[in-house]
Amino acid sequence: MHKEYDFSKGKRGPAIESPGKTRITIMLDNDIIEAFRERAEARGIGYQTAINEALRATLNDENVPLTAGKLREILRQELHHAD
Repeated sequence: MHKEYDFSKGKRGPAIESPGKTRITIMLDNDIIEAFRERAEARGIGYQTAINEALRATLNDENVPLTAGKLREILRQELHHAD
């Protein structure tokens, strides 16, 4: 190790930028975080990715009326993920 390092040209922020993504701070209930962590681990993905997917699905379904068939599909998915 060097005794001194020159940080005069250093910049604050992540070492690797994530194009198309923005870092935010958000407060979520502990049980929500834990549920997403468990589901994400079972799928082999990160919990933040799982949260992002859930938010995107909600946006995509926003203008679609909720039918009995769609509700059954959602419940099956949720019950499958809960196993």
